[in-house]
Amino acid sequence: MSEEVLFEQHGHVAVITLNRPAKLNAVTAEMSDALVELARHCNDADEVRAVVLTGAGRAFSAGSDIRELDKYPTPWAFRNRADYCDSLKVLRKPVVAAVNGFALGGGLETALICDIRLASTTASFAAAEVKLGWIGGGGMSALLTHTIGPGNASLMLMTGDPIDAQQALGWGLVSEVLEPDALLPRALELAATIASRAPIAVETAKANVSAALNLPLDQAVAYERDLQTVCFATQDAAEGRAAFAEKREPRFTRS
Repeated sequence: MSEEVLFEQHGHVAVITLNRPAKLNAVTAEMSDALVELARHCNDADEVRAVVLTGAGRAFSAGSDIRELDKYPTPWAFRNRADYCDSLKVLRKPVVAAVNGFALGGGLETALICDIRLASTTASFAAAEVKLGWIGGGGMSALLTHTIGPGNASLMLMTGDPIDAQQALGWGLVSEVLEPDALLPRALELAATIASRAPIAVETAKANVSAALNLPLDQAVAYERDLQTVCFATQDAAEGRAAFAEKREPRFTRS
């Protein structure tokens, strides 16, 4: 595991911190590998029910370390690298991004892949690749368009210019904007709330949001009904009904 990617666990909440502050948490190949391993761990670990992703210092992430991009021997090798954005896409557990500063290029893509984004007042967001002669490849265009609409996405993709946290809030790119010292506590609080819910139901809720974005409406509704049936058959659903009848807090066991 890389020292430039930190992992902690607080109860049922895992915290992953990109820890290369001197380089604005620009991601190296070693960091990508670490994120792939941590995503696999979080998926496999029943004790992890939610994840918080943040950055050390004054950046969330400036994306890929540009100086490393020329190390790939061919464009095809670059195409088939173990990418940090792809690692987050496979996470079944919900992910809260605590965007504490710059989220640029692949850093913006990383934030977009997270389920919920909170931002510090000091955060800024940019699809900056166009200024260097290329475009994002971790889902930037599709994710921005789904999140903030084609017009706003085009503005960001075609200019590469940054927007601040308040603009991001107005466009729906983030859900909340907080003072810097309140950002991580709020992200942990939110993740802990999610982690307190029935884990299988939370994971199916995440799957249903993805289906809603990617399937025709009738198929998305049918998929939701199927997953509702799966949830209803779990012991946690029975516990939820019993707790409601007995007027107590449910004790969910992921079963």
